[in-house]
Amino acid sequence: MRDPRIEKLAKLLIHYSVALKPKQRILIDVVGLEIPLAKALIREANTLGAKPFLNIQDHELLGELLRGAQSETLAEVAAWEKMRMSQMDAYIGIRAGRNTAELAGVPPEDMERYQTLWLKPVHGEIRVPHTRWCVLRYPNHAMAQAANRSTEEFEDFYFAVCTMDYPRMAKAMDALVARMENTDVVRIVGPGTDLSFSITGMPAIKCCGLRNIPDGEVYTAPIRDSVEGVITYNTASVYQGVTFENISFRFKQGKIIDAHSNNDERLERILATDEGARYIGEFSLGLNPYIKEPMKDTLFDEKIDGSFHFTPGNAYTICDNGNRSAIHWDLVCIQRPDKGGGEIYFDGELVRKDGRFVVSDLAGLNPEALMSDE
Repeated sequence: MRDPRIEKLAKLLIHYSVALKPKQRILIDVVGLEIPLAKALIREANTLGAKPFLNIQDHELLGELLRGAQSETLAEVAAWEKMRMSQMDAYIGIRAGRNTAELAGVPPEDMERYQTLWLKPVHGEIRVPHTRWCVLRYPNHAMAQAANRSTEEFEDFYFAVCTMDYPRMAKAMDALVARMENTDVVRIVGPGTDLSFSITGMPAIKCCGLRNIPDGEVYTAPIRDSVEGVITYNTASVYQGVTFENISFRFKQGKIIDAHSNNDERLERILATDEGARYIGEFSLGLNPYIKEPMKDTLFDEKIDGSFHFTPGNAYTICDNGNRSAIHWDLVCIQRPDKGGGEIYFDGELVRKDGRFVVSDLAGLNPEALMSDE
C-alpha cells in the first residue's frame, strides 16, 4: 500500500520545489536503495507529461571507484555526467544509503581529486547554476539512528518537517531578507565566538523548499576579506566521510589563519584544497521550527531552529562574493540557551538573542509563529 505522505512529498517536489513543466527533462538521482520516493516522483513526472531520467548510486561502490582512480578516469566520468546534466531542466537528488561514513576510508588525496575533477564540474558548474534543483534525504534506519529516534518516530518527524507549509515560510522570510539587504556589519557573539564581517551590497536569499527539503534558512555571503575574529562551532559535522567536532577558526582579513578540531590534520587538508577553502562563501540563519537537535546530516542541521552556519569554501553564483573553491562546507552553530546561547547584531542592533528574533518585524520567524496554524 502506498504511503500517502510519500505521494504528498512527491507532489510538493515536482510542482513546487522544481516547478516541472510538461516535456521538460528531470534527473532523479538516488543514493541508496530506498526507492519509494523515487517511484512516486517518476509517477508524478509521467502524469505531468514530463521526461524523468533516473540515476542510482551506491557509496560503497563509489568508494571503490575513487580509491586510486586515475585523474584521467575521473575527468572522463565527469565529462559524461556533465553532458547529461546539461540536458536537464530539473534535478532532484535523494540522499540515503546505509552508512553516512562510507567514504571515510577513501584516502584524502583521492577525495580531493573527486571534489575537484568530478563534483565541481558536474554540480558546481552545471547543476547548481543551470537547473531547477532540490536535494533531500529519505528516512531509513541509519538516519533514525543518527537522530537517536526509533525508525517510526523518525519517519513521523521527517514527513512533518518535509511537508510543512513552505509557501507560508517564504512569505514570513521577506522581512529578514529586507533587514539583511540593508545591513552593513554583522556581529556574532557566543561561547568561543566573537566575529564581525560586512554583507553590504550582498543579496539575501530565501531557502523555503525550492532547493532543499527540509528547508528553512536565509543566506547571504560576507564581503570576502571583511571577516575578522574567532568562531567556535558547537555542532558535529560529517565531511568527506569523517566526523569533525569542536571546530574553531580564527580569521584575519577574511582568511582562516588558525584552525582546530578533534582532527586537526584532516581539517588542514580540507582547508588546503585550494585558496578559496580558507575564505567564507556563505552566512546563513537557520529557522526551521521542527528541527531542534543535530544529527550529523547537513541538510537537516543547517536548518536547525536558532542556528546559523558560516561556510568555508565556494560562494553561490546567485549570492557571489567572488570566492571560488572545490569545497562548500556548511558548519553549524546553535545559539539557543540549551546550546550555550549567543547574540547576532545587524549594524549594532540586537536582532537575535539565544536563537530567537527579538525585533518586531522578524517575530513571524520564531517557532510559534511558523507553526501556529499547523
